Amino acid sequence: MQLQITSVELYKLRIPLKQPFVISLGAQYDADNVLVIIRTNKGISGYGECSPYMSINGESMDTCFIVGQYLAGLLKGKDPLRIEECVLAMDRLITRNESIKSAFDMALYDIAAQFMNQPLYQLLGGTKNKVISTDMTVGLGSPEKMAKEAVEYKAAGFPSIKVKLGTTTEDDVARIKAICDAIGNELPLRIDANQGWSVETAIGTLQALAAYGIEHCEEPIARWNYMALPEVRKNSPIKIMSDESCFDEHDAERLAKLNACDYFNVKLGKSGGIWHALKIVEVAKANNLKLQVGCFMESRLAITALVHFAYSSDLIVHYDLDTPLMLKEDPVVGGMKFLDNGIVEINDAVGIGATIDEEYLQKCEKVII
Repeated sequence: MQLQITSVELYKLRIPLKQPFVISLGAQYDADNVLVIIRTNKGISGYGECSPYMSINGESMDTCFIVGQYLAGLLKGKDPLRIEECVLAMDRLITRNESIKSAFDMALYDIAAQFMNQPLYQLLGGTKNKVISTDMTVGLGSPEKMAKEAVEYKAAGFPSIKVKLGTTTEDDVARIKAICDAIGNELPLRIDANQGWSVETAIGTLQALAAYGIEHCEEPIARWNYMALPEVRKNSPIKIMSDESCFDEHDAERLAKLNACDYFNVKLGKSGGIWHALKIVEVAKANNLKLQVGCFMESRLAITALVHFAYSSDLIVHYDLDTPLMLKEDPVVGGMKFLDNGIVEINDAVGIGATIDEEYLQKCEKVII
């Protein structure tokens, strides 16, 4: 008997943050996520999670919850092992909406790996041949507040610190100077402007930060202005990473042809899931580029899937996996663990190896299709 999707459950997961998380695009106070559970006729259930970010992917928890019902109706009755067919069917049904599509994609891969009796990273052709350790992110704020956070993260043993910037050259340089004065030059710093600078401000700020040993800068200018990104890269002493301007493999192709960046930042909630993310890796390989894996405000469930994906390619060399550490609650059963010094570990449970506590789900708004 062929494996078949019999039902889909959607849950709203609103998890409060320990403190507001501020970037140049605004502040976030809760992780407003959506959980997707795909049930099959052979007792295998796949779990997927997305964390929509309205100012980046144009989705909210509510839109994901509604669009997810259309996607559930589309996939019900289909063979979940035909992942490519399911992904392309979702793309034909509705354009964009990458966040909620990524949760369905994740659940499909979870089912496929369980069906093959493999952990997901093995299904993706990966091996545990590297140590994965996350950075920790300092949110946008005053130089004093940001320096204090950086000191805490250094003391906690994180191997690198990511710093949110994206205002004026004067203020952003002051932030980095305060951080370096507080923690020294031992830890590599990464910066993320979240599209906050104009082309001129980006070049001026990046040049002013040349002395601080910054590893790379994510998305210095507006995503729509990607044609100007090569100019920023050419004039920057700091390597450029594309984030919001690189959603899927088609964006990656354009950026590579323009020589616009040194890295792609892959987020499953931007790419539409693992299937498209693997295509971005192919583009990176063809163009001698490397990648980072990043996140929005996912719980450990989606981050576990992201760690599996990170093992799929040696081209993935940077890891920004810190959002579960920002959440007040952890409803995830199983899944990845944070060890000392930012090191992340997954076991060899089949599939993704993570679910959400059933008692927790009973408190959440849900719909079954």
